[in-house]
Amino acid sequence: MFASELISNSIPPLKTSDTVQKSLERMAEFKLYHLPIVNETQFLGLVSEDDLIEVRDVEQAIGSLSLSILNPFVFEDVHVYDIIRLFNQLHLSVVPVLDYKKNYLGLISINNLLEYTSNIFAVKEYGGIIVLEISNRNNSLSHMAQIVEADNAQILSSYVQSFPDSTRLEVTLKINKTELSGIIASFERYDYQVKAVFNSTISDNGTEDRFNSFMNYLNV
Repeated sequence: MFASELISNSIPPLKTSDTVQKSLERMAEFKLYHLPIVNETQFLGLVSEDDLIEVRDVEQAIGSLSLSILNPFVFEDVHVYDIIRLFNQLHLSVVPVLDYKKNYLGLISINNLLEYTSNIFAVKEYGGIIVLEISNRNNSLSHMAQIVEADNAQILSSYVQSFPDSTRLEVTLKINKTELSGIIASFERYDYQVKAVFNSTISDNGTEDRFNSFMNYLNV
């Protein structure tokens, strides 16, 4: 997924002639705390809500003010991972997208990005989650997939988290079923450490209830 595919066309940029009041109202309308300033197709920078709310005369044009203008942007063919990194590093609510002639094409909002990431991580899909703790030498997604598929299931999404000064990794798997007991047993049989399980259905065939009834009978 590239930046050009994530552009939101429903959020218009600001112009230097727009007033502080209009700028704040537009931010409130779209629930954002940054907006780009664009004249024609020229991207001039990002203005923040924090700077605008300090202005006393809200009828002033933003182009006449001495504001702390940010200048982050991405080119249209940048990968989504680099966009996520920029959002995180600069704590932005929007990222402008430019072509290689520095023409403004549109913006990516944090809401667009959140919706996209929920799709790639299959957040909306039915299923369960298994978190494994492994060493970095045992990071074989193909082997994990074989274990899952042996139980007539599939991995819908996965991600890996590393830890500073450690050789251990945490692998999170989203699987397209919630009855995970067989898969968990298989992972443990292959010496994977199952750190956590979420959305798992515990199958109950009445064995525990019959056992408890039997023990109560013996105690009578």
